[in-house]
Amino acid sequence: MTGGGNFLYPFLDAEETDGSALSADLAASAEAKATESLELRRTSIAGLAAELDRAAAAMAAAFRAGGRLFTFGNGGSATDAAGQAALFASPASGRPLPARSLVADTAVLTALANDVGVEVIFSRQLIAHARAGDIALGLSTSGGSVNVLQAFAEGRRRGLLTVGLAGYRGGAMATCPDLDHCLAVEGQSVHRTQEAQSALAHALWQRVQREFQQLEVPA
Repeated sequence: MTGGGNFLYPFLDAEETDGSALSADLAASAEAKATESLELRRTSIAGLAAELDRAAAAMAAAFRAGGRLFTFGNGGSATDAAGQAALFASPASGRPLPARSLVADTAVLTALANDVGVEVIFSRQLIAHARAGDIALGLSTSGGSVNVLQAFAEGRRRGLLTVGLAGYRGGAMATCPDLDHCLAVEGQSVHRTQEAQSALAHALWQRVQREFQQLEVPA
């Protein structure tokens, strides 16, 4: 194999002629990646259980007071941010909660990136749409995305609850003074880290739903 796929499957060789051996190597590689992903997701959720509970309780309180959720991120994290907003707003089960993805409007994103700068594409949208008591949920695999960090700073100035999901033990997010809650994955692979972030995001939604369910249980 030549080109960009070599780093994923370094054992592949352009001279490989043994099809059965190649298939076995591919199967073993896929199984190893799946095992690694499952373990990182499991350990991340278990290790961050207390912080997940605290963040979920704070988010549920904000929702009960009329707050709305705004999600954002870049690249793969943008996809996760959009999915998280959709999960909160239109869940297959449970309580729908007001949520908006700041990566959804391509006209706004490209206008801000072109006319002002990519570093403000999320913070400017918070200025336009958010109010005190809302929730800003940002995702960054590196933990250092400048536009995500600027959105947290803007959110803090405006009285929002700020929640971050990061990889690599949090990066800049780990010491960000504008974050109320930081959920940081400790994986070293960008692929496995993003998979674990997705699992954490879903676990956070589950806990927010549980907060509402507990209130509805009759005494």
